[in-house]
Amino acid sequence: MDKHYGQIVELVIRKKGYSISELARLSQINRKCVYNWFNQKYLKPEIIYSVGCIIHHDFSVEFPELFTKEDFTRSSVVDSSGNLSIVGEINAINWKDKYIDLLEKYNNLLLKQLENDSQI
Repeated sequence: MDKHYGQIVELVIRKKGYSISELARLSQINRKCVYNWFNQKYLKPEIIYSVGCIIHHDFSVEFPELFTKEDFTRSSVVDSSGNLSIVGEINAINWKDKYIDLLEKYNNLLLKQLENDSQI
Protein backbone atom coordinates (compact mmCIF):
# COMPACT_ATOMS: atom_id res chain seq x y z
CA MET A 1 0.00 0.00 0.00
CA ASP A 2 1.28 3.45 -0.95
CA LYS A 3 1.55 5.98 1.90
CA HIS A 4 0.07 9.46 1.75
CA TYR A 5 2.70 11.40 3.69
CA GLY A 6 0.59 14.52 4.16
CA GLN A 7 -2.33 12.62 5.67
CA ILE A 8 -0.06 10.70 8.03
CA VAL A 9 1.61 13.90 9.23
CA GLU A 10 -1.79 15.58 9.70
CA LEU A 11 -3.10 12.63 11.72
CA VAL A 12 -0.07 12.68 14.04
CA ILE A 13 -0.31 16.47 14.52
CA ARG A 14 -4.00 16.26 15.41
CA LYS A 15 -3.48 13.25 17.73
CA LYS A 16 -0.79 15.22 19.56
CA GLY A 17 -3.28 18.06 20.08
CA TYR A 18 -1.48 20.76 18.12
CA SER A 19 -3.57 23.33 16.28
CA ILE A 20 -2.76 24.26 12.71
CA SER A 21 -2.29 27.88 13.77
CA GLU A 22 0.22 26.87 16.43
CA LEU A 23 2.16 24.65 14.02
CA ALA A 24 2.20 27.42 11.41
CA ARG A 25 3.46 29.95 13.96
CA LEU A 26 6.19 27.64 15.22
CA SER A 27 7.21 26.79 11.64
CA GLN A 28 7.17 30.47 10.70
CA ILE A 29 4.86 29.86 7.73
CA ASN A 30 1.19 30.56 7.08
CA ARG A 31 -1.65 28.15 7.76
CA LYS A 32 -2.34 27.65 4.06
CA CYS A 33 1.14 26.13 3.64
CA VAL A 34 0.41 23.66 6.43
CA TYR A 35 -2.85 22.64 4.76
CA ASN A 36 -0.97 22.27 1.46
CA TRP A 37 1.41 19.87 3.20
CA PHE A 38 -1.54 17.73 4.26
CA ASN A 39 -2.72 17.45 0.65
CA GLN A 40 0.65 16.30 -0.68
CA LYS A 41 1.12 12.58 -1.19
CA TYR A 42 4.89 12.92 -0.86
CA LEU A 43 6.40 15.50 1.50
CA LYS A 44 10.07 16.40 1.58
CA PRO A 45 11.84 14.65 4.45
CA GLU A 46 13.04 18.07 5.69
CA ILE A 47 9.44 19.17 6.21
CA ILE A 48 8.48 15.98 8.03
CA TYR A 49 11.62 16.24 10.16
CA SER A 50 10.96 19.86 11.14
CA VAL A 51 7.33 19.05 12.01
CA GLY A 52 8.52 16.12 14.11
CA CYS A 53 10.94 18.35 15.99
CA ILE A 54 8.26 20.98 16.60
CA ILE A 55 5.66 18.54 17.93
CA HIS A 56 8.26 16.31 19.63
CA HIS A 57 7.36 13.24 17.60
CA ASP A 58 9.61 10.54 16.18
CA PHE A 59 8.45 10.09 12.58
CA SER A 60 10.83 7.15 12.09
CA VAL A 61 7.91 5.01 13.28
CA GLU A 62 5.64 6.15 10.44
CA PHE A 63 8.43 6.63 7.88
CA PRO A 64 11.19 4.06 8.52
CA GLU A 65 12.24 4.45 4.88
CA LEU A 66 13.07 8.13 5.51
CA PHE A 67 14.37 8.30 9.07
CA THR A 68 16.09 6.35 11.80
CA LYS A 69 15.48 6.61 15.54
CA GLU A 70 18.74 8.54 15.86
CA ASP A 71 17.45 11.30 13.57
CA PHE A 72 14.95 12.35 16.20
CA THR A 73 17.16 11.88 19.25
CA ARG A 74 19.34 14.83 18.27
CA SER A 75 18.45 17.98 20.13
CA SER A 76 16.34 20.46 18.22
CA VAL A 77 17.54 23.99 17.69
CA VAL A 78 15.20 26.61 19.14
CA ASP A 79 15.71 30.34 18.70
CA SER A 80 15.26 32.97 21.41
CA SER A 81 11.53 33.39 20.69
CA GLY A 82 10.95 29.68 21.21
CA ASN A 83 10.53 28.89 17.51
CA LEU A 84 12.19 25.91 15.93
CA SER A 85 14.72 27.15 13.42
CA ILE A 86 15.83 23.83 11.96
CA VAL A 87 14.57 24.71 8.45
CA GLY A 88 16.35 28.06 8.61
CA GLU A 89 19.54 26.36 9.68
CA ILE A 90 19.33 23.84 6.84
CA ASN A 91 18.89 26.73 4.40
CA ALA A 92 21.81 28.61 5.96
CA ILE A 93 24.07 25.57 5.67
CA ASN A 94 23.09 25.10 2.02
CA TRP A 95 23.82 28.76 1.23
CA LYS A 96 27.11 28.61 3.12
CA ASP A 97 28.19 25.55 1.12
CA LYS A 98 27.24 27.25 -2.15
CA TYR A 99 29.13 30.39 -1.12
CA ILE A 100 32.28 28.43 -0.24
CA ASP A 101 32.06 26.50 -3.51
CA LEU A 102 31.75 29.77 -5.42
CA LEU A 103 34.72 31.27 -3.57
CA GLU A 104 36.85 28.22 -4.42
CA LYS A 105 35.91 28.49 -8.10
CA TYR A 106 36.72 32.20 -8.07
CA ASN A 107 40.07 31.53 -6.37
CA ASN A 108 40.95 28.89 -9.00
CA LEU A 109 40.01 31.32 -11.74
CA LEU A 110 42.26 33.99 -10.23
CA LEU A 111 45.14 31.51 -9.99
CA LYS A 112 44.73 30.56 -13.66
CA GLN A 113 44.66 34.22 -14.62
CA LEU A 114 47.81 34.86 -12.58
CA GLU A 115 49.55 31.93 -14.31
CA ASN A 116 48.53 33.25 -17.74
CA ASP A 117 49.72 36.76 -16.88
CA SER A 118 53.09 35.48 -15.68
CA GLN A 119 53.63 33.50 -18.90
CA ILE A 120 53.27 36.59 -21.04
